[in-house]
Amino acid sequence: METQRRFLLVAYDGAQIIDIACPSGALDCANRFGATPPYTIELATLGGRDAVTSAGIPLGAGRELESVTGRLDTLMVVGGMGCLRAAEDPRLLAQVRRLAAASRRIASVCTGAYVLAAAGLLDNRRVTTHWGYGDWITDRHPLVAVDVGPLHIRDGNIHTSGGVTSALDLTLSMIEDDHGPAMARTVARELVLYLHRPADQAQISMFLGAPPRGDRLVHDLMGHIAGHLNGDLTPGALAARAGVSTRHLARLFTAHLGTTPARAVRAARTEAAAHLVRTSGLPLAAVARRCGFRSAQTLRQAFLDHYGISGDRIRRMPDMPRPKGAPEHETPVP
Repeated sequence: METQRRFLLVAYDGAQIIDIACPSGALDCANRFGATPPYTIELATLGGRDAVTSAGIPLGAGRELESVTGRLDTLMVVGGMGCLRAAEDPRLLAQVRRLAAASRRIASVCTGAYVLAAAGLLDNRRVTTHWGYGDWITDRHPLVAVDVGPLHIRDGNIHTSGGVTSALDLTLSMIEDDHGPAMARTVARELVLYLHRPADQAQISMFLGAPPRGDRLVHDLMGHIAGHLNGDLTPGALAARAGVSTRHLARLFTAHLGTTPARAVRAARTEAAAHLVRTSGLPLAAVARRCGFRSAQTLRQAFLDHYGISGDRIRRMPDMPRPKGAPEHETPVP
């Protein structure tokens, strides 16, 4: 019987500090709540050198990657702005391949998938990475099936996740696999998460999919909408809050979000309701009340309009589709 689960995080200069903090924090929390066997969390770099994160904060690795031996439960490569250099380092790739062969589970956070792809570990696998950086893998590794939609994807023993904070969602799913859903929920509550997001939730929500560029008023109103879904979010109430006329409010939303205030509110409520249906087990009527819908029937119609499927199907299906007409996004340069 296992006495511990060895969880090795692989870092490098330019790694994203959140990619390291999210998994290690969640695993530490699971240990504090009695995960059995517990996780041992290690951070390793080539030569055991400090990893200077993209924020400029050095992290002491504690382990020399070359000296790690024995069976690993999980090998996880983190992402960050240094991913391109890391993916071109033959010494790092050799160590990742060696350790992957000794690991029960292999994972990446965000652009850490670049390293796994360069090491040849993602060929003929369906994987994800940050929504803005999938083309790099597609262009260089044609055998890798990249889908930048979901938060995280599991293909066999390979687990890949989208941008930065999705590392927390991925780690919670691993904790659930290892120790059951009750432990995962306990960790999520301790970390004060609003929602333990399912793997197939889209990386880009309607709040981020079309960011209001250059208009603080629209940005602030979208934040208000997200935090007050069951409140008065009529165009008149939103206009009064912003101190503008309803006509001017409509012009701003159309210019910066490509939709009307009423439709933006409905989309926000529908996405939040879909997340609760997927994760909470609440009856549809309770979900409708929490998210500002007049009735369960009104929510059912919203699901049909927004996703093209019923709430019952959302609850049952293994993969939740993206909203109809989801916007495309330009790909930034790493």
